[in-house]
Amino acid sequence: MICSRCHHFAAAPGGTLCARCAGTPEPPAQLFAGVPTAWLRSPVGLGRAAAAVLGLVIATDLFAIHADLLQFDVSGDLVDGAYGTAVARRADHADAVYNAAGIAQTAALMTSIVVYLCWFYRVRVNAEVFHPFGHSKKRGWAIGAWFTPVVNLWMPRRITLDIWDASSPWGAPRSHAPVNAWWTLWIISLLADRASFSAYRRADGAQGLHDAARLMLFSDAVDIAAAALAVFVVLRLTGMQRRKALGGPSPMAETMSL
Repeated sequence: MICSRCHHFAAAPGGTLCARCAGTPEPPAQLFAGVPTAWLRSPVGLGRAAAAVLGLVIATDLFAIHADLLQFDVSGDLVDGAYGTAVARRADHADAVYNAAGIAQTAALMTSIVVYLCWFYRVRVNAEVFHPFGHSKKRGWAIGAWFTPVVNLWMPRRITLDIWDASSPWGAPRSHAPVNAWWTLWIISLLADRASFSAYRRADGAQGLHDAARLMLFSDAVDIAAAALAVFVVLRLTGMQRRKALGGPSPMAETMSL
């Protein structure tokens, strides 16, 4: 028989609650008003898929860096006064590669958003099973926070930290350093991307393109670092939830139920 409260662990013999819930006081009924039931589901498949598409983002960023270098090189030659058919061909080639890189990056980003958010929502719901009242934001914000202006600069990190804490081993919370490092690079990447895009649109002449290419190189490099840390966070959090689910109820709860 499944526990009637958390709907996750098996109920203790002769009872309706698991050892963990039996050792925890029943929360006030009003806390459950309008709260959907949380069911534990494996995050492993979605976690691996999210890591894979983030790897695809890294691959397209590497391609973009190649395009940035082509732009930087040919625009630098134009600034130095080079001209002729060969330089024109290189400029056309650099533009074509840059456009192809932009298309590849956009496609990879859209794919990663869909898969990542499916994983993120899954681990958010799972976290409620481990710690029903350890979340400062409602479940729907796991999706909505990413698309709400201004809020998306801080709330996804807060939700991730709540998930991280709930998924940490019983009595041994993990350091927030990986999440904080990833989020810092993510914000820097967003700002650098906007700055480089604006510089490219405003570029007037070879010098403007040369400066924009320098910014794009920085933006794509930071995005690679942010995506790599995101892969680490996804795999670490997925592994934490898997091990915690397989480990069963809190040892402290089992002791209290004896």
